[in-house]
Amino acid sequence: MRFPNQRLAQLFIMLQNETLPQDELAQRLSVSTRTVRADITALNALLEQHGAQFILTRGSGYQLKIDDETRYQTLQTTRSRALRIPRSGQERVQYLVVRFLTSAFSLKLEDLADEWFVSRATLQNDMAEVRERLSRYQLILETRPRHGMKLFGSEMSLRACLTDLLWELTQQSTKSPLLTEETLNLGVPEALAAILHDCFSQHHIRLTDEGDLFIRLYCAVAIRRISEGYPLSEFSAEDGDDNVRDAAKDISAALQQLAGKPLAAAEEHWLRVHIAGRRVQELVPSTISADDDETLVNYILGYINTHYNYNLQDDAQLHADLLTHIKTMITRVRYQIMLPNPLLDNIKQHYPMAWDMTLAAVSSWGKYTPYVISENEIGFLVLHIGVGLERHYNIGYQRQPHVLLVCDAGNAMVRMIEAVLVRKYPQIIVTRTVTLREYEQCGGIVEDFVISTARISEKDKPVVTIAPFPTDYQLEQIGKRVLVDRTRPWMLEKYFDAAHFRIIDGTIDQQTLFTTLCDQLRDEGFVDTAFLDSVVEREAIVSTLFGEGIALPHSLGLLAQKP
Repeated sequence: MRFPNQRLAQLFIMLQNETLPQDELAQRLSVSTRTVRADITALNALLEQHGAQFILTRGSGYQLKIDDETRYQTLQTTRSRALRIPRSGQERVQYLVVRFLTSAFSLKLEDLADEWFVSRATLQNDMAEVRERLSRYQLILETRPRHGMKLFGSEMSLRACLTDLLWELTQQSTKSPLLTEETLNLGVPEALAAILHDCFSQHHIRLTDEGDLFIRLYCAVAIRRISEGYPLSEFSAEDGDDNVRDAAKDISAALQQLAGKPLAAAEEHWLRVHIAGRRVQELVPSTISADDDETLVNYILGYINTHYNYNLQDDAQLHADLLTHIKTMITRVRYQIMLPNPLLDNIKQHYPMAWDMTLAAVSSWGKYTPYVISENEIGFLVLHIGVGLERHYNIGYQRQPHVLLVCDAGNAMVRMIEAVLVRKYPQIIVTRTVTLREYEQCGGIVEDFVISTARISEKDKPVVTIAPFPTDYQLEQIGKRVLVDRTRPWMLEKYFDAAHFRIIDGTIDQQTLFTTLCDQLRDEGFVDTAFLDSVVEREAIVSTLFGEGIALPHSLGLLAQKP
């Protein structure tokens, strides 16, 4: 069955296996609830002749009700073939990439356009993204007159590109036709799942779920390529750990049976690299002996201490965590194995300072090594550094409310009130306690608000009056003051100065903007002449642009001459 539009197909897939309310559906599809109801009505009209309907259960949401199992199974069978025709631009790009990667012959866009019921011009527009994706793996498309386009590149790069694409598809849907029908040999992924699980268990190799899935996909891709007569060229890897070597040997024997052809030694060696690059290391630092890993950990922590004044070098837990991660990371970057990081954008958002510190440290180390460490790998390191900063320096905290307590009832009553406040609102910080006379003599109040056991006048800060034994209502009034988010206003007041805000009318290029602002800071004595060069160097590593018109350019390290 062909759906009138892509959104109806997505809606049908979402509701096949779970019950979802219309609010959740609207959020996932980025439409209104009214549109969801209209789409459900349209779907039910289409499904009526196939013995199924979506019904609304109050309190739960929409769920699939099958009235005729036979007619519905017929729909499922015919639908799987229909979905092998790409409908959206993203799907066409994915299908084109797979076709070029798996075809032994040249392909003509005219033939693909006829097969997928689109114009040649549409596919020609998609080819720009296809070429860009293939170029990441040093794969080149060459056009031959009257024959079409043919892909050229190393077998290792071809397998890496295909495996990475399949891994991305599994994150979207495990039922994609590219996974189940187009790319991999029928039944191979299922057979590999059991084989790999038994092998890794036997040799005591721990993998994350993502790592296990990636190796399974790579093995499935390798089986297809080997069975079609495309083995790896000569490749040799270090022996490494015994358990990794033995596991790669056993898996290679299983791949040989599934492919029906003998495997070259290069296949086993490359598989060994993949396993070593994705295994989860033991958390005991004594089991890690690679000098390069230890050197890089010490370099990163030393760089952060020298350039940012945060000493994390004595954190044994952080040192061990970085060591276990960097050991496998070095293997990945050495052999250019890509490890996706789906949390990269969230890491940049929630750990901005740790991101900048780690990026600067790794970039500095990268000047003396042939390895190129990607943003994905840096993101994983940032998580460790960010946790270390929170553990030792409370980086990323929310500012706690500061309170002035005014009480004339004696020391015992003061301690009782403080205990009640801390028990009810643990985030309160009672900075000082004064008598009524002392309060009247105060010229100004620096705390966020005042709590008093007697009626007093306000001095630019709100006052909450309570009894020596506060009532629930009085505690509720305190809560209204406590639960206000003071972090953002406090940071604006502490770290921003009106004199350093500037409105620029007209167009200005990046270099001129940097020079103008850095000259102002230099003239005011905040920085020296090296600051501008450092800002330009930091921007060249990775742009600090967050969005249209929003950027946070800054230097590498701490270069301020005064606060």
